Amino acid sequence: MNSHTARVAFMGTPDFAVHILQALLKTHYQIVAVYTQPPRPVGRGYKVTPSPVHLLAESLNISVLTPETLRKEDAQNQWRSLNLDIAIVAAYGLILPKVILESPRQGALNIHASLLPRWRGAAPIQRAILAGDTETGVTIMKMDSGLDTGDTLLMKKTPIYPTTTTHSLTETLTHLGAEALLEALPLYLEGKLQPVPQPQEGITYAEKLKKEEGKLDWHLPAVVLGRKIRALNPWPGTWFEIGKDRIKILEAEVIPGKFSDAPGTIIDDQFTIVCKEGALRPLWLQKVGRSPLSVDEFLRGYELPSKYLSHVTF
Repeated sequence: MNSHTARVAFMGTPDFAVHILQALLKTHYQIVAVYTQPPRPVGRGYKVTPSPVHLLAESLNISVLTPETLRKEDAQNQWRSLNLDIAIVAAYGLILPKVILESPRQGALNIHASLLPRWRGAAPIQRAILAGDTETGVTIMKMDSGLDTGDTLLMKKTPIYPTTTTHSLTETLTHLGAEALLEALPLYLEGKLQPVPQPQEGITYAEKLKKEEGKLDWHLPAVVLGRKIRALNPWPGTWFEIGKDRIKILEAEVIPGKFSDAPGTIIDDQFTIVCKEGALRPLWLQKVGRSPLSVDEFLRGYELPSKYLSHVTF
């Protein structure tokens, strides 16, 4: 088909999808509708707020649709009425039933934030950091009814460094995803790029993050805790307890070496904490309901209770 006349629906919700939509809007494709999750309560005041994709589309006077589900007949009829050539999906967050996937003439393409089949599922960016992967990327995939099981069209890679955070990696991958999409889409629509089945080896699943994963256990190696801090902020956050105080660590430095003190011991006035292997030195901390502080600022108003974190619960 002539890709210049393609009728496209974009489906996405978080910041990851915003840059991809912005890139798509600069092309010649007809963006006839944007689908995103309904406004949700956010922040301390739980103010109902539209998604980042919603805000962008609305600011540009593009039709925005926010169904709670795509399984109902009225939502499916509305979808069919768009007379689509293709759907582009980037971290949308809703399951697309078979009837939705098959309605556009060229199906639906997904920009997935991993090198499939590694890290299929909900949290590929965080899981890659948590696992200590040294490389990840984006995959342009033709969607099917499975969980990120569709045939692939194009991949682009990027390294994961010892300092990489979820925020920085998301930023890198959204730009890489936009680049990959704009490369793959015209070729696919013109029949010049054929989907390739995913290999059956190397499949892993990026399970949805849970709040309890943010708890820091000093009986783990410092390098593992460092990965947690880089992967799990801002959500669910990483924390420990001293007595009744819950303290979040937003950023930390891993200190290599062997320490004779027990895990959980504070060994200096910089709040360095011994772990199973190595030690962890917090750089930015936050008490519940307070603003983030550098470790120096934090310690000016907080007296360490003892040499040992004897009240830390594991």
